[in-house]
Amino acid sequence: MDKKMFDELMTGAKQMRDHAAGKKVAGVREVVREIKPPRPLAKEDIIRLRRKLRVSQAAFALLLNTSAATVRAWEQGVNTPSGSTLRLLAIARKNPEALFTV
Repeated sequence: MDKKMFDELMTGAKQMRDHAAGKKVAGVREVVREIKPPRPLAKEDIIRLRRKLRVSQAAFALLLNTSAATVRAWEQGVNTPSGSTLRLLAIARKNPEALFTV
């Protein structure tokens, strides 16, 4: 290993040590805001949102890029949305028209 590569590795190791100790390190971003996961939605919440949008289950599924069977399962309480769909539904609850803008 040449000296330049060794020096780069040592610099990186020192930066990792400093970062782990809570020191500021150039080039490392800090999280400034805590981001909480969206709360789970009950079947009634999903039905209420769909009705507020005045769309059918099939149209709601298209807006969420999922299947009508999935929406039906949510509304019957057989399944619940999760992951990115849950985040999208949280956004739609605050701003329902957002689903129509894309």
